Amino acid sequence: MSGVESVAALVRLLRAHPDTCRWTGGLGPADLARAERELGSPFPSSYRYFLAELGSCEADGTDFLGVYRTAALGDTLLGTVEATLDARTDERFPRELLVIQYDGMGGLVSLDTAQRDADGEHPVVVWDPGSGDRGGPERLADDFGSYALRQCSRSLLDG
Repeated sequence: MSGVESVAALVRLLRAHPDTCRWTGGLGPADLARAERELGSPFPSSYRYFLAELGSCEADGTDFLGVYRTAALGDTLLGTVEATLDARTDERFPRELLVIQYDGMGGLVSLDTAQRDADGEHPVVVWDPGSGDRGGPERLADDFGSYALRQCSRSLLDG
């Protein structure tokens, strides 16, 4: 299953569980382009599809930052944009990573834009301040879609 197909399955799964899942709402093309500009990197197709369909999401305790706004902060793009820009203030954090999730143990689950497969997808990795001493971030999945579907399925179906 491709990354985009996995996100389509994720969207169906979340919408089938409205009691335990929440999402902020899809992101429009202008905000997608703005988020990519602010981060200096285009998003892979699976993450763009996730953002366009859901914005961000929480599935029974599994959160994906996505990109969204709040009334209180107005025009500020939150989620991946804010988390990545904040992480980049730490000189150890690789600039090619885009934060998509917090792992709950001090790690930043990220898309590694320095790597790209034949479909233009970036692998999902987890970075923490000691990653450099261990040879770099640990690879978790080949693409966002398969990672997000696996995490949310585990949370919803096993939880």
